Amino acid sequence: MINNKKVLAIIPARAGSKGLQNKNILNLNGKPLISYPINSAQESLYIDRILVSTDSEKIANVALDYGAEIPYLRPSRLAKDITPSSQVILDIFEKLYSEIIDYEYFVFLEPTSPLTSYEDINKAIENLENSKKTALMSVAKVEATHPDFCLSIKNGKMIPYKSKPPSDLSRRQDIDELYFIDGSIYISKITKYLETKTFYHEDTLPFIVPYWKSFEIDTYLDLICVESIINNIEKIKQNDK
Repeated sequence: MINNKKVLAIIPARAGSKGLQNKNILNLNGKPLISYPINSAQESLYIDRILVSTDSEKIANVALDYGAEIPYLRPSRLAKDITPSSQVILDIFEKLYSEIIDYEYFVFLEPTSPLTSYEDINKAIENLENSKKTALMSVAKVEATHPDFCLSIKNGKMIPYKSKPPSDLSRRQDIDELYFIDGSIYISKITKYLETKTFYHEDTLPFIVPYWKSFEIDTYLDLICVESIINNIEKIKQNDK
């Protein structure tokens, strides 16, 4: 709760995954992946209730072991590769409306972004509460993949994306600052989400996270990289200042 306003956390974790089988309960540095957002939400100063939405009894049991609630098993029609998150969220709001009507905010945390800490969640909630906005999305700065450095390939020929040849590429310090939605933290006032069915609109506040926190786990390579970050996190923080 923040300023007497209740905060709900929703963590999506379906069973199917094309890149990594059973991804949401894979072992990451000794713990199942889904435990990371659950633990961060539990340690947050402001989150009052943690719900996990899953279609899998196996994932549900793991989530329960770590202290989350499973209000119901998600129907298979809402657990497909093409199912948008908005449908999952709105299904929860519809089924549990009488239980969450008095909540002001909800935080949406993906298990595939395990580097999100309780401090990140606290700061994001505080930023939104202190602003005049109704939603928040985390973003990270575009660096190596900035459009100024990109090329397209047509008929075997490399073509600069922004009409600059490779020999005349901008220096990093000279390029425009761009950001990408990293997927680690989404927050919205529940009433606003019911109205817009999205986090992204004219009333959305950006929450900038360092690039290393933006890593998502979709492949085995991602898993190795994130595990390495976890095991070197203090060194990374020191060099990130």
